[in-house]
Amino acid sequence: MKKIVDKDLFLSVLSSTSTKREAKSYLSRFQPSKSPSTQVPSIGSESSAQHFLERSAKDNHGVNLGGFHKQLRAVDESPVFVQGSLPVRRADSGAEPLHAALVKIRKPQGLDDDTLKGIGLTLSQLGQLGLHSVVVVDCREYNEQPPRQYTQAWRKFILEQTDRVVNGIDKHQGPGARRMDGIVGVAASTHHVNTPSLKDEATRVISRKGLMYPLRRGVIPVFAPIAYSEDTQKVVPLTAEGLMLALTKELAGISLPAFLTEDPQDTIKRIQDLQRETTLDRIIVVDELGGIPSDDTSHGGHIFINLEQEFQDIKNELQVNTTSEVSDARNTYNDRSGTSWPPDRHQSDTGSNYRFKRAIGSDRVYSPEKAGSDLASNSQHLRNLQLLQQTLSLLPPSSSAILTTPDEAANLGKSADTTLPASGVGTRRPRNALIHNLLTDKPPFSSSLPTGRLGISSRMDVSGAAATRPIIPATFVKRGMPLTIIPDPRMNAWHPPGPGQPKISLHDPRIDLSRLVDLIEDSFNRKLDLNHYLSRVNDRIAGVIIAGEYEGGALLTWETPPPPPGLAAAAAADDDDDASRHRLVPYLDKFAVRKRSQGAGGVADMVFTAMVRACFPDGVCWRSRKDNPVNKWYFERARGSWKIPDLNWTMFWTKEDLGMESRLFADYEAVCRAVEPSWADNKAVPD
Repeated sequence: MKKIVDKDLFLSVLSSTSTKREAKSYLSRFQPSKSPSTQVPSIGSESSAQHFLERSAKDNHGVNLGGFHKQLRAVDESPVFVQGSLPVRRADSGAEPLHAALVKIRKPQGLDDDTLKGIGLTLSQLGQLGLHSVVVVDCREYNEQPPRQYTQAWRKFILEQTDRVVNGIDKHQGPGARRMDGIVGVAASTHHVNTPSLKDEATRVISRKGLMYPLRRGVIPVFAPIAYSEDTQKVVPLTAEGLMLALTKELAGISLPAFLTEDPQDTIKRIQDLQRETTLDRIIVVDELGGIPSDDTSHGGHIFINLEQEFQDIKNELQVNTTSEVSDARNTYNDRSGTSWPPDRHQSDTGSNYRFKRAIGSDRVYSPEKAGSDLASNSQHLRNLQLLQQTLSLLPPSSSAILTTPDEAANLGKSADTTLPASGVGTRRPRNALIHNLLTDKPPFSSSLPTGRLGISSRMDVSGAAATRPIIPATFVKRGMPLTIIPDPRMNAWHPPGPGQPKISLHDPRIDLSRLVDLIEDSFNRKLDLNHYLSRVNDRIAGVIIAGEYEGGALLTWETPPPPPGLAAAAAADDDDDASRHRLVPYLDKFAVRKRSQGAGGVADMVFTAMVRACFPDGVCWRSRKDNPVNKWYFERARGSWKIPDLNWTMFWTKEDLGMESRLFADYEAVCRAVEPSWADNKAVPD
């Protein structure tokens, strides 16, 4: 039996790991250091690969990871945005904290025992890989609040479902799970109130030892949304969100109250000691609704969410859909059918009067009943998003969250008849979303891939019946970093400046030129000839994208292609003339990510996604040296590429359906041939 379990874990790890670099990053984080001076070798070296293979042959969690990297050459060579090798990093000294994941399983009453067993296997495997789960069970339906008063029937139902989750975990080899009782309390002054938000704020863990003891032994604590009042020990119904927040604060070491007579330094030390004891690395929400939907993407959902940049916009979109979906559907039905809703019940449900398109810009076929269903699901999506934002705001930036479906969480790594969505290849085993996320700290697919390569089902029902919103298998969420886009495309779309309009300069007060130059030089590991560069780009700048505190960025320009043959006279015309302006080519002049952020953290994806979806949705071109290691990453994200004859450049573009015989293709190539490098080492042409 143990050999079968080990084989399942081994195969799941095999199918979930993307690159050696990601596996090494996981090992360096989840393996305790042997001594304070333990050095993690440079990720780019072959010797470091051997070091990690030997080191991981049998780790202290009893998981055999040795040798699996050598067997997946195609997966191992999956591209990441890294220019050269990464710097040497040293492991932190001191005892390794316990790595924890806080998991919410919603509506277990709607899941069969096999699915719960599969989820239990995944959680057990995560524990073997060094990530110990704490589970919260949420039995509420959409928009349902906990009962105001405790009843025996409600408690029996909640505990039955919690025990089903425990049994699903216990079916697998290992320490198993335990239903926790008497660990969470509600402050005496608030347990009687009927406002869930006030009760959530007053919920806290009253027995840290009761939580940590099983967790340290590898047992998975499973919590029902039940607490006890601290004064009378009465049973108090909770929201799962309030329980998640209380456990987050406890595992993050920030729930410890300060004593009035205690020295502030002693309080800080106590908190730091708790934070060294555990680290909450993941927030996981398993929900039948899957990831966060979106009406702004062709595949209907978010693959990756950078909370710092996107939270408010996504929240607003979900709120708008939540409040307007049903009324929009009814109004559209009334307008198009000439009758009112609800229609004659004797009329056929498949009649044309029951089919109409939503009025808010989507091609989905909708019914008012379906809109009511989406109304409820949008409310739940909004709660999920707010929960992740609230919990991650309490955690370090390195922590992350993933929203996924029960089917994805229960994926046992068995062979599938369907092809992999992103690649179209049917021979690989499907990834386990949670194990893949643990090993890579990334979503299953890169958010900056063209939407057609994500493989998420179409938003229009093939049968023509009322379409359902596609379920997004997983959404990966991080606190992330803000993106500064100059000019803001939400205010004004990026177009070539017209006659008399101001042009952007790198001396713009919104741009810190010295930090931008430092970013470029750090990313390319070359000195920029600043005077030459400014003289070349200052009158051509289309815009600048900056990630965080200059962790990454892109500088885009408008480039003028040479005139077509026979129109040399037109070349002498004024550059502000309309014909000249419409021929200007959007060009990615510099794409830079600091070395410390390359290959991880999603900085490159954030910048690239903003460039192709917000700034230049109609296409942009750029060039890269033919031997540039980043080209593999570019090939996945570009719509096309062309190795320019007689030069050491590969041209890339994101314009759809660009024919090689088209005028635009010739303009792209001409621009990529003509741009002069501005490096201080004078390696211009050979570069």
